[in-house]
Amino acid sequence: MISHSKPTISQKEINAVSAVLKSGLLAQGRLVTRFEQDLRKFIKTSFAVATNSGSSALHLALLGLKIRPQDEVIIPSYVCAGVLNAVNYVCAKARLVDINPDDFNISADSVRKNISLKTKAIIVPHMFGLAADLDGLKKFKIPLIEDCALSIGATYKGRQVGSFGDAAVFSFYATKMLTTAEGGGLATNRSDIYSFARDKRDYDNKDSYQLRFNYKMNEIQAAMGIEQLKRINQFISHRQKIASMYNNSLSGLGIGLPEAPAHRVHVYFRYCIKSKNCAESIIKKLRGLGIEAKRPVFKPLHNYLGLSNKDYPVTTQVYKSVVSLPIYPQLKEEQVRFVIDKVRRILK
Repeated sequence: MISHSKPTISQKEINAVSAVLKSGLLAQGRLVTRFEQDLRKFIKTSFAVATNSGSSALHLALLGLKIRPQDEVIIPSYVCAGVLNAVNYVCAKARLVDINPDDFNISADSVRKNISLKTKAIIVPHMFGLAADLDGLKKFKIPLIEDCALSIGATYKGRQVGSFGDAAVFSFYATKMLTTAEGGGLATNRSDIYSFARDKRDYDNKDSYQLRFNYKMNEIQAAMGIEQLKRINQFISHRQKIASMYNNSLSGLGIGLPEAPAHRVHVYFRYCIKSKNCAESIIKKLRGLGIEAKRPVFKPLHNYLGLSNKDYPVTTQVYKSVVSLPIYPQLKEEQVRFVIDKVRRILK
């Protein structure tokens, strides 16, 4: 079975983790600080804070923006449940909006229609490795939290995603663009958000008591992250090469293929095809042929909340028709060609 996704681990990560274990210094320390510095420099923001997950980073970002109960936070329906969870952590109201049919990112037009006096933030996931319409979203003059969990390394008009909003959050889960096994981060140019997040991620050894959290990254994770970040451009290059092979071989089948506007660089965390056929049928057929394909989003948020498909027509159609094919740096050329052959056989 060709896996849908895999982490890319080298001997350098193994050696770095081994050195931490031998040192006996496992908890948050100098390697976490170094990873934060490396992340900040890569994204080109003033500050970065490492956390134990992307969800933790998003929770801290919302709190740092002083999102309170009764406030509304706009998020797309077509995203993982972790984004909705974070809004619920701060007891705010999630206002779900639709997506664009071409890039599967949050729709600026749908956002505009859902802004109210209670809207205090917009969470902008850059889906599957392609930046959202940041210019269109920034026009609303509402604080933006960029969700870069699927897109570290992607650029918009020559700048790294994560450098545009009031804050940006990252996930370094096992199969993300780079991995620390579990882990996350927050990047920002705002000193107030940075100071808040840095203080609130750790509850111990504080002069005064406030509600704080156990959101720290550890040295083992940071050691992995340092080595992975050194190779992020290599990872992206491999993904882009595989995507190019897919693009060249799957065109002409009457299916939608990923496209990147001229001012955006796609890093292909996922390679998603849009077919007129039922996604579930394609996934089952590919599995029977030894290929693990998946829906890129397990379930739209509006379905979890029992909201009508009529209010989210693009999300509903995309969910029914989009399939994510295997793509990751360790995927061999002969495996890519095997996937291409089987997809062509199914869709012809």
